[in-house]
Amino acid sequence: MQKPIIIAHRGASGYLPEHTIEAYQLAIDLGADFIEPDMVFTKDGHLIARHDHYLSTTTDVANHRQFADRKTTKDGHDGEDWFSEDFTLAEIKTLRAKQAMPQRSKQADGKFEIPTIAEVFALTRANGISAKRDVALGVYPETKLPGYFKSIGLDYQTALIAELKKANWWQDPFPLFVQSFESPILIEFKKSNPELPLIMLIEKKEDLALEQYAKFAAGIGPFKALLADGQGKSTGVIEQAHELGMQVHPWTFRSDQLPDVFASPQAEYDFFFDLGVDGVFTDFCNDAKAAKLARIARTIKE
Repeated sequence: MQKPIIIAHRGASGYLPEHTIEAYQLAIDLGADFIEPDMVFTKDGHLIARHDHYLSTTTDVANHRQFADRKTTKDGHDGEDWFSEDFTLAEIKTLRAKQAMPQRSKQADGKFEIPTIAEVFALTRANGISAKRDVALGVYPETKLPGYFKSIGLDYQTALIAELKKANWWQDPFPLFVQSFESPILIEFKKSNPELPLIMLIEKKEDLALEQYAKFAAGIGPFKALLADGQGKSTGVIEQAHELGMQVHPWTFRSDQLPDVFASPQAEYDFFFDLGVDGVFTDFCNDAKAAKLARIARTIKE
């Protein structure tokens, strides 16, 4: 797979409600190399694709009167909400997704189901063998809140491995990265299944412990601002990661939230491609694909 890889952040979330089969498929059709499902648990232990375990911002749960009494408070979350771990999968399947960001189109709100990780893996398989793709499609799941879920008896170590076994990943692997902001779950995966490619997500400068991460991770997923200083020069994070044998996949590139220093999405992608990133998380994978193809064309011409 030619770098930099294009990772569809929550699917084609710039155009359709995030973490739906339809958003993932659109991302695939727009040229993504990987689709990225965030994972949370249901009450009965199923893994579903949601960015957060609270449901009000990305689903129509508030419109379901039968679930009114499920609204509650949880430690670590401000205010009341509905939470995935209080619903069975059958109940989750009665909900419909909605666009989370106010500036984006709401036309598809209420149309799409909440998928399971099993359904996302099946979609990966179906598109990986499609004639319209010349390389296998990858999937890039994130374990959300693993420490919290483990504390209530829901463990990604068991659940994700079970889903990968059902998807026959060890016998017939598709491209895969497993990511998390919490290192303990990645260390557990490294010990039990060292063949899994792991990515340590990093949000803050003080968490750039790259030498430590290199002991268990194949790469890092840093907030993109950590990679360049105010003068547009590398902070050295990419170079250090590469020296340690790790890939660098920054997040999140959003064409509708372009930093002021860039005149266009192409300019932003070009800047980070020139810095040497190995992949990008993007809500608009068509723009990332166009930038990547333009870069390839320039390289050939030169």
